[in-house]
Amino acid sequence: MKKKKVLIWVFSILGVLVLTVGAVAFFMKEKSVASVGEQIEEVNVAVQKAKEQELVETILVTGEIVPEGEQKVFINPEYGEISEYKVEENQTVKAGDPLFVYDSSKLDTELARATRERDLIQVRANTEQSQIKALGKRIEEAKKTLAAQKNKPKTETVETEEGTEEVVVEEVPVEDVNQLTSEKVQMELQYENTKSEITAANERITEITNQKKDMTISSKIDGIIVKINKNIATTEAGASEPVIHIISNKPYKVIGTMSEFDAVKIQQGQEVIVRPKVYKDREWKGVVESVSQFPDGSGGGEGDIYGMGGGNVTMYPFKVGITDDTTELRHGFHVSLEVRIPGTEVLPIVPHTAILDEGGVAVVYVLADGILQRREVQTGSMNDEFIQISEGISKDELVVIAPYEGLYDGMEVTSFDEVE
Repeated sequence: MKKKKVLIWVFSILGVLVLTVGAVAFFMKEKSVASVGEQIEEVNVAVQKAKEQELVETILVTGEIVPEGEQKVFINPEYGEISEYKVEENQTVKAGDPLFVYDSSKLDTELARATRERDLIQVRANTEQSQIKALGKRIEEAKKTLAAQKNKPKTETVETEEGTEEVVVEEVPVEDVNQLTSEKVQMELQYENTKSEITAANERITEITNQKKDMTISSKIDGIIVKINKNIATTEAGASEPVIHIISNKPYKVIGTMSEFDAVKIQQGQEVIVRPKVYKDREWKGVVESVSQFPDGSGGGEGDIYGMGGGNVTMYPFKVGITDDTTELRHGFHVSLEVRIPGTEVLPIVPHTAILDEGGVAVVYVLADGILQRREVQTGSMNDEFIQISEGISKDELVVIAPYEGLYDGMEVTSFDEVE
């Protein structure tokens, strides 16, 4: 019985030892496997071949729809009150069409008086002219009579009862030619003065007539009447608001300001896509008409002073003409504009995600023969997706398109995915 107990204890101890050794062996095996796993570093990256391409850069700016031109007519207090309006709101007008007329009753009275005075002077001038002609005839007749008397005999033979007798011929009285000539000269001088009076009277009539024409205010442009304000209070200095506002009915344009960075890229004649904010998924075509050489002195759209923004960015005014039909657009609509700037040369391109910024230095990773190479590059033109590389990589090199933390120059890559 005692021997049997000893054997049980021996087998129990052996079992514990076996279990202990097995557990230690298993633990050491797992540790060994784990250690080997730590030494194997699997690196997988996504790469893409660098293609050579001329990029079209897209610049986005904002602006406002405005008419080609406009005319604002203000009341002139010197002309008095408006007597008649010739147009209504929303009416289409052409250049030269009357808009309204000032009260010209005083000018009408002055014109009638000046016309009467001119007519009276003209009657006097006609009388003087007739007198001059009459004096001229009298002078000619007197000269003829004198000439006839000089050639006529002083005496003539007359038959009488007693025979023939020499009788003295009586001379016909003749007007003094010198006196008549003097009167004619005086009358001619008087007539010249009268003609000067007629000229002055006609000038006065023309002046009043022009003043009366000025009392009718006309449109200077082809357009549409957008506002008539008949109840404007006027002072000696005039009114602060226009009595009539006209906008051109020509195709609308877009005005706005752009930063100095965009202003050096955008040129006259470049095509533009105009997208009004009130119309989703609709666009109009346009063309850049001008980009000012001078900063926007009104503060631009960013609250700038003399065109300087909070980030020391100068803003420049621009104008875009809309080439599509603008009948559905309205004055004051806000729009976004897309200007496409074509590139100037063909260079390798990579996605924006491939560029790392390391302290202001642009860096990409290139995969060559399974090894990563860190390259410092120079960038060029870009669009929303790609950017040109002017220095640092060549065509068809495999560029890591999504580098992540932990990559380094000389790292061995175990596998990679090439993206088309």
